[in-house]
Amino acid sequence: MNPRLKTIEDIEGVQFDLCVVGGGATGAGCALDAQLRGLRTLLVDGGDFASGTSSASTKLVHGGVRYLEQAVKTFDLAEYRMVQGALRERSYMLRNAPHLAHVAEFLVPVYSWLQATYFRIGLKIYDLLAGKKNLFPSRVLSRQETLARLPGLKADGLYGAVAYADGQFDDARYGMALVRSFQAAGGKALNYCRVENFLRSSVGKINGAELRNTIGQTRLTIQARSFVNATGPFSDKLRQLANPAASPRLRPSKGAHLLFPEELFPGKDALLVPETEDKRVIFAVPWQERLLVGTTEDEATPETKMMVTRGEAEYMLRQLNPYLSKPLCVEEAASGFAGLRPLVAAGAGQHATKELIRDHEVEVDEQSGLISVLGGKWTTHRLMAEDAVNAVQRTMGQAVTESPTKEHPLDGAVGYTPQLLDTLAKQHGLAIDTAKHLASKFGANATHVLELIRGDANLSLPLIDGFPALRVEVVYCAREESAWTIEDVLARRLGLQLYDWRASILAAPVVGELLSRELGWSDAEKSEQVAKYVEKICGFLRELGLSEA
Repeated sequence: MNPRLKTIEDIEGVQFDLCVVGGGATGAGCALDAQLRGLRTLLVDGGDFASGTSSASTKLVHGGVRYLEQAVKTFDLAEYRMVQGALRERSYMLRNAPHLAHVAEFLVPVYSWLQATYFRIGLKIYDLLAGKKNLFPSRVLSRQETLARLPGLKADGLYGAVAYADGQFDDARYGMALVRSFQAAGGKALNYCRVENFLRSSVGKINGAELRNTIGQTRLTIQARSFVNATGPFSDKLRQLANPAASPRLRPSKGAHLLFPEELFPGKDALLVPETEDKRVIFAVPWQERLLVGTTEDEATPETKMMVTRGEAEYMLRQLNPYLSKPLCVEEAASGFAGLRPLVAAGAGQHATKELIRDHEVEVDEQSGLISVLGGKWTTHRLMAEDAVNAVQRTMGQAVTESPTKEHPLDGAVGYTPQLLDTLAKQHGLAIDTAKHLASKFGANATHVLELIRGDANLSLPLIDGFPALRVEVVYCAREESAWTIEDVLARRLGLQLYDWRASILAAPVVGELLSRELGWSDAEKSEQVAKYVEKICGFLRELGLSEA
């Protein structure tokens, strides 16, 4: 039986201690923390795990250089503490999933001695805030060293650069690792399962929920002593389902990114453009054989399209191109993505999204008992989860126990070493790029993925020419990682959709065929799934004015 269908059977009639609604970074983090503390926990998401905000980040594990600058300029102690906390959390993310997160060096180009001194002082404060958890000290690079490391940087007027350390990670895979770690601890997780209504006790407290399984359109009723709302930018909807009198708190903002072939801006280091025309920052970051450029930040409405628009693409390049010796153009983009950030209104009178609070808040609704985790960012997901589960234990009348997640290796981490890719290449006769892909996506589980080839040698074939993934990975993702659609596989499990939109269109029929065998689709369902996916990707291309060929 498919593991997802087995989970539906397993949760029937079970009394859970906690149900976490939302399977992104925060929700999966909450579920893992709660399960490890001994609470019987269920995790549900209306879509795929990490399919929204949590797979649309700039892929950075960081304290936030811009937030530190704002804290210094405005003497904001709360923002200062937020950066300090994020830098502490950064070390946990890097340690708990070394196959998915790693240290990177970021270069801030400077054009005078005075500018170099300004950023040098600011980044030294960044180092000091990290304390013993600092990755390595920031430093000033000469003009020659800067151009040697970033040969695509414009040389005119360049003084040098200030270099500092932060982290990079695979956000979608990290989210999957949290879910899988939760399941390994005994938790139950269901994607494509939406909360439609809450059930209540005689005193009005939530003690259950009616769920709609959007795959098959069946309905489920579950019982739980406590509920955590971890739905990110959609938190207000669930808050108001629990308590119609709840005031809206979220002010979602849209962030867009573009990805280009890495050879268009060669170098292994990341570039930070320190100030954009609207007083933000923008990154150009090497990421999985691509150059990731982002991000924008604009207030979102219900009508906002979750795709990169031509205007957003041109905005990003308008900020970046003055720093490049050879400007990028939109037509060179290989792919892109957009998502919502769950910014929280701290009070009246705030309008611009850059003025909204970036920290998180745990809210307990006294009427319904719903616990909502609002705001925050990927780097602090573990701390957000810890605070939320502390609140769960307090509302249950339990003593608050210590969170075990600071030093809890995530799925794929145990047994992983940087040498794994060499071992995979030698033992399985793999090309080095395929071995690298498997090690970086699955960590130590890569060996389990490859074991499935024994049953079908055709699964050792490439998914598509020019991309290192193998067909066996699709089967593994369906059997072990709850993948249910072509987009689940290509966008979040394997990453081809971010690597190249046009290549993902070519891969869709292959993925559709493999999923059809695993999930029992009819020929008509398979054709519908492929057509739906292809049309979505073509829509992304058309929005940017790019050719579909």
